[in-house]
Amino acid sequence: MALQLWETVKESIAVYTGLSPGTFFTGLALGLAVYYLLSSLFGSSDRQYERTTRASAEEMQPLPPPVQLGEITEEELKAYDGNDATKPLLMAIKGQIYDVSQSRMFYGPGGPYALFAGKDASRALAKMSFEDKDLTGDVSGLGPFELDALQDWEYKFMSKYVKVGTIKNTVPVTDGPSHGEPVEATESHADKPTENDASEDAAAGTRESASGADVDKE
Repeated sequence: MALQLWETVKESIAVYTGLSPGTFFTGLALGLAVYYLLSSLFGSSDRQYERTTRASAEEMQPLPPPVQLGEITEEELKAYDGNDATKPLLMAIKGQIYDVSQSRMFYGPGGPYALFAGKDASRALAKMSFEDKDLTGDVSGLGPFELDALQDWEYKFMSKYVKVGTIKNTVPVTDGPSHGEPVEATESHADKPTENDASEDAAAGTRESASGADVDKE
């Protein structure tokens, strides 16, 4: 029975394909091999993509609401540069601190603007500079075009991010001169005769001389 079935299959192959049974089965085996090879390649890529997507979805947790920090120093702001995942990602423009956690791909570690995080980057943004010397809030000496660019950045941050604080001004206040110095100057100035005193003394001497001359005449 099996032999008759095999003979029938061989005759059908020869009739419908024009190929010998050996050639037909060889081609079929090669086709299956290529199919499984391609399936394994693309199938593994799809599974890898699914795993990556699932992992990314797990990592993308809802951001906590911005926390108002009030007034902090530039040194304290450095702790919010994104290296600590438990803290918000902050940066400042013109002394105003903004929560940029929603743009972590840009300002977080590894992002194109990561060096601005945790700092007042006003000067660097105005000049579009990535040099360390420009990572400061000092905007003195900037030209009108740079100030306009900085203003555009500030408008962007005001419209997109939440302001959470300001940078404390740490510029030391210089003390004025002590009260003893002006007093000494006043005393020394008081001991020195003035022009009015000299004029009064000269006038008194003139009157005394005139009086003495009148007495002699009498």
